[in-house]
Parts: sequence; structure tokens; C-alpha cells
Amino acid sequence: MDEAALDERLRALAHPVRRQLVVACLGAPRAAGELVELTGLAPASVSEHLKVLRKTGLLVLEPRGRFRMYVADAAVVAAVGAAVGAIARGGSGAGNGGH
Repeated sequence: MDEAALDERLRALAHPVRRQLVVACLGAPRAAGELVELTGLAPASVSEHLKVLRKTGLLVLEPRGRFRMYVADAAVVAAVGAAVGAIARGGSGAGNGGH
């Protein structure tokens, strides 16, 4: 992952609601309505958070029948975690593989 992608993903994860959405979508595919209920926010607010997470590749929107489900890209989430771990060990965090 290059530094620009890492920076963008870390900015996306800096917001607690976005972290909540990623964690929820790691466990199982979720419909937007479920995520609205989970957060207690207005649908428009959740939609904006989901847009940021999709743009950064942390969430993917998958068609499932007549529904569209949000799924966290576990590989991207793991790559961000690995980059943060590298920073904690004194490295730059970027260029450690991943997306």
C-alpha cells in the first residue's frame, strides 16, 4: 500500500462511526438499513460515512439478489493494521504489501 492510500484509509478510520461500520461489516454483510439502525444516525449521515469507506476500499458494496450489501474488505483492513504495526515498530508503515 502506498503512503497516499494509507493516509486516506487512516483518515477514514479516524471517525468512530466509520470504525463501527467497518467492524460491523467484517462480521457479516450488512444492508444500509441495518447500519442506520446500528448507529442510530440519520440515513443521510450513514450514507456519507459509507461513501467514504467505499472510496477508500475499506468497504465493498455487493449485490445480493435485490439487495445491496456492505462488506468490509478484510485484506484492506488487515493491510492498514499491518502498516500501523510497522509504524509502531519504527518503520514508515507504507510499502508493506496489501492494496
